[in-house]
Amino acid sequence: MLLLVSRGIIEYMEKKEPKQPAYVEFFTPKDVGPRIWGREILVAHVPGLFTGKILLRKSDGGNKRSLQYHRVKDESAYLYSGEMWFYYIDEKNQVQRKKLVAGDSVHIPPGAIHSEEAITDCVIFEASNPVFNDRVRVNEKYGWPSPEGSLPSTTLDEVEIR
Repeated sequence: MLLLVSRGIIEYMEKKEPKQPAYVEFFTPKDVGPRIWGREILVAHVPGLFTGKILLRKSDGGNKRSLQYHRVKDESAYLYSGEMWFYYIDEKNQVQRKKLVAGDSVHIPPGAIHSEEAITDCVIFEASNPVFNDRVRVNEKYGWPSPEGSLPSTTLDEVEIR
C-alpha cells in the first residue's frame, strides 16, 4: 500500500515538474478582521493551492459557537496552545464533543459539521485549500442557539476560491 501511494505521489510530481528557475516569494501576513471569537490572521496564501492561518481564539466562557459546515473548504487545524471543546456530528447524526489540548490536530473535510468552544485562550494553526467565505450554519437543525455577531451562512455563489 505504501509503495502504491509513494508511486502515485512520484507520478504526480513528475507531471508537475517545476519550471526552472523558480523563485522564492514572500508573503505579508494579513489580519482578516475582527471576529466575535478573536482574530484570524492569514499567514500564507498560494493562489489555487493552499492557505495558512493563525486563529487567536478567546475563551468562550462556556458559550458554544455556531455549528457549521463548508461546501468546498477542506481544512486541517493544529491546536498550538490552549484547550477547547470540538463539536462534530457522528455517523448517527448526533452531536459529539471531544476535548482538544495543545498538540492535537483535526481534519475537517467539506460537509463535516463542526464547532469549537474555547475553554481557555487558544492559538490554532490552520491549513486549507484556498477557499474563503464558505459556511453553512445549521444550529437550528440540532437545537443549538444562534450566537449573536456570528458571520451568516453564505450561498454557493458567494464562496471564493482564490
